Amino acid sequence: MPESLAMPDSPAPYRADLLKSLSAAAEAVGEDRVVRASDDGSVPLPATANVSMFPPREVHAVIRPRSVDEVRQVVAAFDRFGAGRGLHAVSTGRNWGLGSRESAHDGVVTLDLAGLDQVRDLHTEDGWAVIEPGVTQLRLAQLLDGSDRMLNVTASSGHTSVLGNMVDRGVGLRHQRTLDLAGLEVVLPDGELIRVGWWPHKNGATAVNPQGLGPSPLALFTQSDLGVVTAASVRLLPRPEAQCVLRLGFPHDRLTAAIDELRRWTSQGLVSGVLKVYDQVATQSYGGEVGEYLAHLCVDGTARSVEALSRVIAEEAAASGLFTRITRSDEQPPTEDDKVGRAVEHAYRGDPSHNEAMLFSAVGQDAERVDSEGGGWLFFLPLIPFTGASVTHAQDLLDQVHAETGVRPGSTINALDPDVIDLVVSFRFPRTEQDAERAHRALDRTYELFSEAGFLPYRLDADHSQWVDRLSPDAGARTFARRLKQFVDPNGTIAPGRYS
Repeated sequence: MPESLAMPDSPAPYRADLLKSLSAAAEAVGEDRVVRASDDGSVPLPATANVSMFPPREVHAVIRPRSVDEVRQVVAAFDRFGAGRGLHAVSTGRNWGLGSRESAHDGVVTLDLAGLDQVRDLHTEDGWAVIEPGVTQLRLAQLLDGSDRMLNVTASSGHTSVLGNMVDRGVGLRHQRTLDLAGLEVVLPDGELIRVGWWPHKNGATAVNPQGLGPSPLALFTQSDLGVVTAASVRLLPRPEAQCVLRLGFPHDRLTAAIDELRRWTSQGLVSGVLKVYDQVATQSYGGEVGEYLAHLCVDGTARSVEALSRVIAEEAAASGLFTRITRSDEQPPTEDDKVGRAVEHAYRGDPSHNEAMLFSAVGQDAERVDSEGGGWLFFLPLIPFTGASVTHAQDLLDQVHAETGVRPGSTINALDPDVIDLVVSFRFPRTEQDAERAHRALDRTYELFSEAGFLPYRLDADHSQWVDRLSPDAGARTFARRLKQFVDPNGTIAPGRYS
C-alpha cells in the first residue's frame, strides 16, 4: 500500500477524521444518502455478495450523491480531513465477472454514482451525447430508437452503465468502446472539476476531436484512480440503412482453418463491426447446438450492398468447405430459443433489449439479482492475435486448465480488427465454497498460462491488481504512473484501483 494511504498509528485521530468526512458528506448529499454502521465509520458495513465470489472488501460507508456539485463536496471533504479511507467510485456496480462493485483493496468508502443518471445533451445530427455514470446502455439506446444514430452496445445487460464500461475499456459489438469516448468530466482529488478531451462548444457544433491540442490527458482517466469521472461526451454511430447477420457453424477439427478464413474476410472488408465466435462450451451455455463453434458476422450498409456482400460471403463459405451450416438473419431469423442469435442480431443494431435473456441463461437471474442469487461467474479477458494458430493455442491452454483443475472454461472470440481478438474467457460454477475455490484456482492458472504465451489481459478483476506490475512492459512507466498518482492525490483521497 502506498505510504500516503497507510493507516494512522492512533485509531482515535483516524476515527475523528473519518467522522468529519462522513459528516461533511451527509451535509452535502443528505443524511439518508450516507449509509454507515457507526457515526464515525469505524465499524465496517455488512458484506455484500458478488456473483464471482471474490472475498468481500471492508467498506466503511456508502455515499450516494445525485449531482456533480455533491460529488465535488464529498471528494473535497475527504481530501481536506484526510480520513485515511479512500473513495471507491462505482457507476451501476454491475462489473460482473470482474468483481461487480468490489474494490481492489480493503478499507474504502464507496462513492455510488448511480444517482447521477442524466443524459445532459443528445445531438443525433452531429453524432454525440453527454451522459452521466448512471445512464444505462438500454436507456440511451431507447432514446436513439428511430433516429439515424445508434450506440455501440455490449452483449451484457442493458442495465449496465455506458460510462462505467467505457472507462474500464470495454468492448462493444462495433469496436472497443474507448473509440467512442470523446471527452470526460472529472472531479480531481481536491474537488476541482475539469473536462478533458472534446466537449460541445458553447457557440455551436464543432468537429469531434478527442485528442485536442497538445498532450492529451484523456486516456489518463480510463482504468484510473486519478479522479472521479462524473460525465462523458460519447460518440454515436451512424445507423446502417440495412443489415444482415450470417451465422456459420464449424467443428473443432476445422478451427484453425476456419479462423484463418474468417480473418481473410475481415481483412478484405466483407465484415462490419466485431465478428463473434462462440466456442463449444459457450454455445451450449447459451442454448446453441452441442459440439460446434458458432460464428456471427454482421454485414451492413445500403440494401444493395448488404445483399451483394451477404451473397459473396455465402459463396466464399461454401467454396471453403469449412462450414457445416450457413444461415442468414433476413431469410432465417433466430428462433425464440436461440438466445445468442437474437441478442447478437439486435445488439449489432444498437439495441440491447434482448441481452437480458442471454444473461439469464448464463447465471439464472435477471440484472437485479445476479450478484445476490445468480450462478457463479468469472471472466478472464486477454487480447490475442487474429490467427487460426493463436486461437487454437488459446483453446489448447483452456483444455490444459480443464485437465489441471476440472473446470471447463468457455470462450467467445471478438475480432476487433483484422489483427486483434478480444477473447472473453468465462468460468461458470455453482456457488458453493468448494466449487468457487476450484473456479478461482482455474482463473489463477489461466492468468499464468496465457501470460506465459504472450496472451495478456487488457482488463483485470478485483483480485488480480498485482498483475499490473507483472504484465507491464516497462518498469519505468509503472513508476511514472505512481509518481503521477502521488502528485495528483497526495492524501490518498481516491482509493487505489485495480490498475494502480
